[in-house]
Amino acid sequence: MNDSRIIDVANRAGVSVATVSRVLNGSNLVSGKTKSRVMQVIEELNYTPNAAAKNLRSKRSMTIGVVVSDIEVSYYAEIIKGIENMANSLHYNVIICDAQNQKEKEAGYVSLLQNRTVDGMIFVTPFLSNQELVALVEDGFNVAVVGRLIEHSDIPCIHTDNVKIAIDVVSHLIEQGHERIAFLSGYADAIDSYERLEGYMKALRGANLPFIPDLIENGDFNEDGGYQAFLRLLGKKASFTAIFAANDEMALGVYLACKELSISIPEQLAVVGVDNIRITKYVTPRLSTVEQPKYTMGALLAEKLIDRMNEDVYHDQRVFCVESKLLIRESSSFSRKQ
Repeated sequence: MNDSRIIDVANRAGVSVATVSRVLNGSNLVSGKTKSRVMQVIEELNYTPNAAAKNLRSKRSMTIGVVVSDIEVSYYAEIIKGIENMANSLHYNVIICDAQNQKEKEAGYVSLLQNRTVDGMIFVTPFLSNQELVALVEDGFNVAVVGRLIEHSDIPCIHTDNVKIAIDVVSHLIEQGHERIAFLSGYADAIDSYERLEGYMKALRGANLPFIPDLIENGDFNEDGGYQAFLRLLGKKASFTAIFAANDEMALGVYLACKELSISIPEQLAVVGVDNIRITKYVTPRLSTVEQPKYTMGALLAEKLIDRMNEDVYHDQRVFCVESKLLIRESSSFSRKQ
């Protein structure tokens, strides 16, 4: 049985996985010397390409599969729009796979895409671990990731600095005089959740404020989750004067609960979200939030993945960290300082 992987061939030949893929695909972009070295290693290791991956290389479908955690979340919808528009402009079709926040469903879509003739896969904040994503690449699949930094030379990725986002938000609330700030996290396995929690804790430490576990709740990155998480916070009888919601959807859930309970924002409770989805400008009071270039993130990553699947002109540009900006609006601008 042949247990060799494409990464083993690349390592022994001293080239990238992409170069091995080009050799297997008969690309003329690889020098004769390099091609000979790779072919020799393939023979030594008795390497046989993964059948599905080989099919990907030999039969272009001009199709990209996009696996997204939850398409109902506005943040993801904007990213997908960027992916789709860029892909279409480059004559690629896009298949959208909505995991609906279910690990098992995401895994099922991955298996489906592996056995279909898609040329590449884009994962938008996936449940899959870095190791699982790397394994896909080592099996010869073209993969790109939104929302996570992966240390692998053949995986394009684009992300924001989640720790900085949280520090900016919490620091703003502290400057407004808030000392007891609640944090609504997203689903537990999301990298955005624990990186923003890390930033929240760093900002508290920087201001010599205590970390209070009772002020943390999980809102699953959706409006109803934020609503229920806020009610759980109130049920603990733990006092707080501000809420940092890890996304705008959960912040809107807090708005709904506050309206039902006659809690005034920002006079009684300051609220800040993340993502700057469209509705945040129209709710009353307007929601303070963090702006991220969502459409650009999707478009840029789609362009990068398609480039890697073809001529790979920009092979040195793999990782993109985009800037975020805190937008201070009425929901958090009521100062408690005397």
